[in-house]
Amino acid sequence: MDARTAGWKETLRDGTQVLVRPISAEDRERERAFIENMSPVSRRFRFLDTMKSPSAALLTQLTDIDPATDVAFVALLARSSSATEIGVARFSARADGSGCEFAIAVGDAWQRKGLGTLLMHRLIQAAQERGIAAMHAISASDNEGMRRLAEPLGLLRMRDPEDDAQVVYRIALPSMPAREAGHTVPSDPRLSNFGVACRAEPLLGKAHATRSAAFSR
Repeated sequence: MDARTAGWKETLRDGTQVLVRPISAEDRERERAFIENMSPVSRRFRFLDTMKSPSAALLTQLTDIDPATDVAFVALLARSSSATEIGVARFSARADGSGCEFAIAVGDAWQRKGLGTLLMHRLIQAAQERGIAAMHAISASDNEGMRRLAEPLGLLRMRDPEDDAQVVYRIALPSMPAREAGHTVPSDPRLSNFGVACRAEPLLGKAHATRSAAFSR
């Protein structure tokens, strides 16, 4: 079985072994339990909403993804016989594949152990393989976990022009040959202050971590 299907074994800072693999429709109840077990603050940071439990429609959206535009990885406790979910990361790309919006959520008990960074690694790798030039996320302005994850990686941060309670983070991915010729990527209007010409920033050689795309690290 290919690693893209079987997943990857990872080790957190405290030595905990986790399995990171693509999410599937079979993870529906696992995803429900993960969301319901998040603290109210973490749920607000992730969904920019105060819901207590995901709707059936949301669960379908989160677990039965469209492989043409979406990528999602789930992190499971390797030591757990029930494969307990402790984190999840995803992105959804524009139709033309030029950019994507991403999100990462980590269970409260597993934050500050490096899981958010590991999941970000996988998202970046998947985005690069698809030729995506830039990634962005919308976050609550008081989400300090997102700030801690973003700053070491060099993600740019700006106020959301549509909502003072939110901020936008963006990262440009290393250029592919076609982009090195000066190709310019169409952008979300809210990112215009960042500039979107696809010139790579040398960020991703270092270790890395929809409107409902905020972070809980």
